[in-house]
Amino acid sequence: MGKTSKRYTDEYKNTIVELFNRGKTYSELNSEYGIPKTTMRQWVLKNKNKKDGTEAKEQNIKGILKKNVMLQEENEILKKALSIFAKEK
Repeated sequence: MGKTSKRYTDEYKNTIVELFNRGKTYSELNSEYGIPKTTMRQWVLKNKNKKDGTEAKEQNIKGILKKNVMLQEENEILKKALSIFAKEK
């Protein structure tokens, strides 16, 4: 007969990952919940990759916002300069 695999909900996976992040070891979690260590490692790595991508996106957004503010200031300076030079004619 074929081997059947258990299906875990995302909420359950996130709970296990959170417990690991708070200091529980894979061995402790395995003995308490009966989840294979390799499965938990995959969940933790997947969660870490998600966070890394999110942080990179947040930093990218912050950089874009800073550049936007700088460009708006430069635009205002150019508008003022244009109005000064337009009056001189």
